Amino acid sequence: MFQEKKTLFIPGPTPVAPGLLRATSRPVINHRGPEFHELFQRVRSSLGKLFHTQGKVFILTGSGTSAMEAAVANTISPGDKVLVLVGGAFGERWAKLTEAFGAQVERLAYPWGTAVCPDRVREALAKDESIKAVFATQNESSTGVANDIEAIAKARGDHPALLVVDAVSSFGAMELDMDGWGVDVAATASQKCLMMPPGLALVAFGQRAWQAASDAKAPRFYLDLRQYDAFADIGETPFTPNVHLCFALEEAVGMLEREGQQAARDRHLLMRNMVRAGLAALGLELLVKDEKAASPTVTAVLGGDLDIPRFRRIAEDEFGCVLSGGQGQLKTTTFRIGHMGYMLPVDMVGLLAVIELALVRAGKSVEFGQGVKAAQQVLLEEV
Repeated sequence: MFQEKKTLFIPGPTPVAPGLLRATSRPVINHRGPEFHELFQRVRSSLGKLFHTQGKVFILTGSGTSAMEAAVANTISPGDKVLVLVGGAFGERWAKLTEAFGAQVERLAYPWGTAVCPDRVREALAKDESIKAVFATQNESSTGVANDIEAIAKARGDHPALLVVDAVSSFGAMELDMDGWGVDVAATASQKCLMMPPGLALVAFGQRAWQAASDAKAPRFYLDLRQYDAFADIGETPFTPNVHLCFALEEAVGMLEREGQQAARDRHLLMRNMVRAGLAALGLELLVKDEKAASPTVTAVLGGDLDIPRFRRIAEDEFGCVLSGGQGQLKTTTFRIGHMGYMLPVDMVGLLAVIELALVRAGKSVEFGQGVKAAQQVLLEEV
């Protein structure tokens, strides 16, 4: 069955809202002119409200990893000790980034599929006052685990270490109160919960982190945020920005403001609950057993005896739903479902219907309708 139209149910990029696509087709404007200056200042101000910070927010042309690298390059000097929380592929990315910039990296590892224990963070910091920063992942999309950043911030206590957070696959779908919790740096990107195409990275710096940026000795040029700060005063970036994605970013922020931040978080939680209930009803094993640690944006599923590559091909080629494979050490044993951004709970009903069909076509015995019924029940209980 030929499927010309395919829907992405992966951890990013995610479906793009039509209004944001229209924004990217606007005529290009001078990125050094007054029209862009006004746009840039409006968007930057709005982003501060979403990050819940009075600090500085920077808009970079790049991927989410560029925001993460900017966070490292502007806070760390070679030889600094850092504590990196590693429970998945993106925690490991923090470790590799900090190592690349010459930091002495202490990995606090925890099992993939579980959340980090804040008490372990407290214990690690208590042993070493010289640790410069803690690097954490709010939403580990390789495993479908949501880490409690507020609890991690509290566990830091009076320790002077900065708290640097990867919010790439959580920003807009999970609460992130930078100033209220004491998060010093947060990094995210456009192609996840912001419902945009890939290409923009966002990084927010609180006051303590900005002081660290002036003291950091790491080499940096394109990602030197001191340059971005100087140009921001006139509504520009030091290097050519992705003008069209800045148009879309203003629309995306407007959509989130109209929906309401709490409403957006509730929508993602409902989609998560529907997917988890539907998969469980089909007899599939979820990687994350603890409901409190289950990500609102990504669900990882253990394949067992399922031929995962064949199942995913069938879902995509025959039914038009694109699912993601596993990542890192889970590459051959899991598949992942993204339920973030420009999606509604009712979309999960259709997704589970496709999963049922693809499972049967892949040779797995399931009872048609059970996954859909379980998801619908969760939805009905919420409306």
